[in-house]
Amino acid sequence: MNKVRGLDAAELKRNPLPQREGGDKDSHGKILIIAGSRDVPGAALLAAYGAMRVGAGKLQIAAPDDIAVSLGIAMPEAMVVGFANASDGGFARRAVKAMIDRAGCVDAVVAGPGMTGNSATEKLASELVALGKPLALDAALLHALPPSDDEAREARIPPVLLPHSGEMASLLGCDSAEVEHDPLGCGRACASRYGAAVLVKGVQSHVVAPDGRAWLYRGGCPGLGVSGSGDTLAGIVGGLLARGADPVIALLWAVWLHGEAGARLSEKVGAAGFLAREIPGEVPALLDGA
Repeated sequence: MNKVRGLDAAELKRNPLPQREGGDKDSHGKILIIAGSRDVPGAALLAAYGAMRVGAGKLQIAAPDDIAVSLGIAMPEAMVVGFANASDGGFARRAVKAMIDRAGCVDAVVAGPGMTGNSATEKLASELVALGKPLALDAALLHALPPSDDEAREARIPPVLLPHSGEMASLLGCDSAEVEHDPLGCGRACASRYGAAVLVKGVQSHVVAPDGRAWLYRGGCPGLGVSGSGDTLAGIVGGLLARGADPVIALLWAVWLHGEAGARLSEKVGAAGFLAREIPGEVPALLDGA
């Protein structure tokens, strides 16, 4: 098996992002974020901050009807489209077709942050991986993905999966203790099963490519273990995908940017106590300096 490489600034130079071309918002990529629920509306907002701070040009948010207007006010840069609610505050199953139609018109999709797991999520996961668009899946969409592993593996563009240990356990059908004991092995098993670029989150995070290549990121800080941090990471991945980055390269850069943003905040605010919404604000300067 390939040796695990370190994920640092030097490694990123060997895996550069696409150059920005043109000055209009369409040339910087169109992204759709499918996220949020009645109980966790802010997850969509955090993912949106991440996507925009990394340079995506045109932002759409698909959200349950109950929270769409408030999200549109909170994020005036976005087109926010409301879709039918289920009684649990998540998306209704009947909303899936319209969301997939909208996903077909953008350059990249992020789906899952803050979503309620219900009858809509499995259908949405299956149809998104079959769509053939650059795609990052998080949270409820990861729990819903196992029945669609064949579709994910056959996707024209490998999906990016962003699980914590519990979500990885769902993806592999194992116990979360097994993931914590062997994060790299589980990451490689997940990448192989789903044909995906996979992040195995932890104090030290592994990035695994579909072919088994792996990287280890040792940076970051304890303060990144805070509510909403993963939502900002999902948005950063999606924004880089929208800019045209290969899924593995998008994930490498996103993990590094997210971790280094946390390290900078730890110097400014303290090792812990900064907010997830503050993470994306550190990203533009990191990109300029990389």
